[in-house]
Amino acid sequence: MYKEIENSVCAPKGFTAAGMHCGLKKNKNKKDLALIYCDKICTAAGVYTTNAVKGAPVTVTKENLKNGLAQAVICNSRNANTCNKDGEEKAKLMCSLIAEKLNINESDVIVASTGVIGQTLPIEPIKNSCGELVSKLSKTGANDAAQSIMTTDLFTKEAAVEVALKDNTLVKIGAIAKGSGMIHPNMATMLCFVTTDINISSQMLAKALKYASDDTFNMLSVDGDTSTNDMLTVLASGQAGNNIIEEENDDYKVFCEALKFVCRKMTVLMAKDGEGATKLVVCKVSGAENKKIAKCVARAVISSNLVKTAMFGEDANWGRILCAIGYGYNEVDVSKIDVLLSSENGKVDVCQNGYGVEFSEEIAKEVLSSDEIDININLKAGNSYAEAFGCDLTYDYVKINGDYRT
Repeated sequence: MYKEIENSVCAPKGFTAAGMHCGLKKNKNKKDLALIYCDKICTAAGVYTTNAVKGAPVTVTKENLKNGLAQAVICNSRNANTCNKDGEEKAKLMCSLIAEKLNINESDVIVASTGVIGQTLPIEPIKNSCGELVSKLSKTGANDAAQSIMTTDLFTKEAAVEVALKDNTLVKIGAIAKGSGMIHPNMATMLCFVTTDINISSQMLAKALKYASDDTFNMLSVDGDTSTNDMLTVLASGQAGNNIIEEENDDYKVFCEALKFVCRKMTVLMAKDGEGATKLVVCKVSGAENKKIAKCVARAVISSNLVKTAMFGEDANWGRILCAIGYGYNEVDVSKIDVLLSSENGKVDVCQNGYGVEFSEEIAKEVLSSDEIDININLKAGNSYAEAFGCDLTYDYVKINGDYRT
């Protein structure tokens, strides 16, 4: 249904991007300032962290997007610009500095930051680089932008798809993201910038973004910490040429599913790149009475540190999974629960009707030795399904975070 294409955020019509080293990171070979730009004003929407302690860029971006319009995204890494007295002042200055170079309104700029919390953001490196950043804008600049927003990420996170609406109009959706640690719903700690050329009202765009994020980013957990700077935004240029979407019609539904597909790809990449992680773990819950219960159970299992460490140790300790199910939704009928562990190396039943079954520890270890593992749970109480995304918890997670600031 979806044709995967190249150039991520630059794939949709109207968009260019750039990334460069401005001087925030000590290593001159690492980029730290990103820009995404559309040649026309876009409808726009955002979803943000639920943490009461919010980064200044989150506050400024929420204010700028109140009218549902935007034209550019600027983002720095290395410094989160959070818990600083002059944080909002500098976030607004980042908007005005890049807006001046782009000749657009500063209120039409989305601003984001990621990195260390509580350290003053040096604005001079950003100020001195805005002109060069704009000059680097190109249709091939998406990867540079994706590199520029990385912190502890080990690889860039990009995706783009093309999908046909009901009248065969082709619509493109692209995304870049960062996220490796401090990841837990709601939202999962991350930055994700989505672009699309669909013609859609800001109200319907916001509704579609919430729909997509609820089943993807909000079902992702690496370490149980919800960040201060989480931000997911989308800009729609309207240049695909379709009739404007202003209601939940067939085209809206097609767009929603395509947007969710892209968001899921970003979510999986973040889970794979969890700090210190060696395994992607997906918990798939079927047979739930309703979607809410399925989500509660999936989230509880994927967020359990005991389950995460068992996955790291390649230990089929299914009792930890049952334990997490029990506190994830405490009215579940334990006597119906089945648990199956699977990977490209095979599968093994470890629990049926709430009780353990005999299985080969050797086969189980082989299944869990894969770098992608599915925990399949059947509650046998209905027809609802949900999945949550995470990773194993390793020694390296402690090493990475033990000296992150220093």
